[in-house]
Amino acid sequence: MDPHMPDFIESYKYADLDALIELFGHLRAANPTARVHIRVGSEMGPDEYANHLVLLGGVDWNQVTAILLPEIELVVRQLQRPEESNPGAFEVGEGEQREVLSPVLRRSGEHDVLREDVAHFYRSTNPFNVKRTITICNGMYQRGTLGVVRALTDEEFRKRNDHYIHTRFAGADTFSIISRVRVVNGVVITPDWTMAADRLHEWPAERSDAR
Repeated sequence: MDPHMPDFIESYKYADLDALIELFGHLRAANPTARVHIRVGSEMGPDEYANHLVLLGGVDWNQVTAILLPEIELVVRQLQRPEESNPGAFEVGEGEQREVLSPVLRRSGEHDVLREDVAHFYRSTNPFNVKRTITICNGMYQRGTLGVVRALTDEEFRKRNDHYIHTRFAGADTFSIISRVRVVNGVVITPDWTMAADRLHEWPAERSDAR
């Protein structure tokens, strides 16, 4: 949209708006004295790269995510969508252990309806500043991104999900979860990470007790 138009809306430059609004509101409420900035990749400067970073969306839409992937330890690969009609997928494992995790769509009349998205939650040390963190919330569709954001903002689920990741990944600086995000009658259902069915892949793998 032309910024000189009377009805110009600057926020239209952002993707994943539902997830962005949800996340920004939560971060401001939880950290009332902190400065929380919203940026697109082209607006980011050295201070933003060296601070706590939360990236919404994957390599298709977020250029910062694409730039940072070679800099971080990541076992999950996002298969790019060659065209909008392609649902995309996440890929994990190698060789015979390779697994592709894709959204579930159902045909309804002339349209495909999203029933389940897959979304990736990743947290690690910021590669540009070891005293800061990087978090990636990335669904194949925007509803998946919203769902994985809500996993840690939704008042009903955030405490149990936060407890799960702090227990499951205790002592780990880097971890990730690929989550199922169900969509019921157009409504995004917050994933419950205490339910195994909502966790499609976790890394690092859970270690067995030594015998």
